[in-house]
Amino acid sequence: MATQFPALTERHEKFIAKQQMFFVATAARDGRVNLSPKGLDAFRVLGPHRVVWLNGTGSGNETAAHVLDSPRMTVMFCSFAREPQILRLYGEARAVHPRDAEWDELAGLFPPIRGARNIFVLDVDLVQTSCGYGVPLYQPAGQRTLMDGWAEKKGDDGIAAYWQEKNLLSLDGRPTGLETS
Repeated sequence: MATQFPALTERHEKFIAKQQMFFVATAARDGRVNLSPKGLDAFRVLGPHRVVWLNGTGSGNETAAHVLDSPRMTVMFCSFAREPQILRLYGEARAVHPRDAEWDELAGLFPPIRGARNIFVLDVDLVQTSCGYGVPLYQPAGQRTLMDGWAEKKGDDGIAAYWQEKNLLSLDGRPTGLETS
């Protein structure tokens, strides 16, 4: 059965800390819905109503474009271990970029990720848990190291060129707020 909470509890925080991946869903007012899997050590709970996550360079930048158009965001964690559970965080989000005053403080919460392009701040207004009985059991083999190697090989100039080519507009042609100069 689904249970709703007005804020994150200590139990929710402990559950989140055990998860090695999460999913982020966003949508602009029209156009495509985006759902992205996320891993690495890139999620932090700042309080009962606020979480942040660090976003590395990817093949697109849909989340940033969607948040500029409509700040709605859902983050979902699901347990693939023995005890099933799904936890969703609903709220309004905004992107912080390397040019923004908050960047250094927020980026300092995470291990460095080469090519990090934004940090999302989610103000949580609803937490929902559900059983997760239909989620299969999986054993994680570890985090991938490919993103760091890719970014190191590209270098700062190569990453900026990649952002220019692939990350400035969403699939629907919306600006992402990312700047390359």
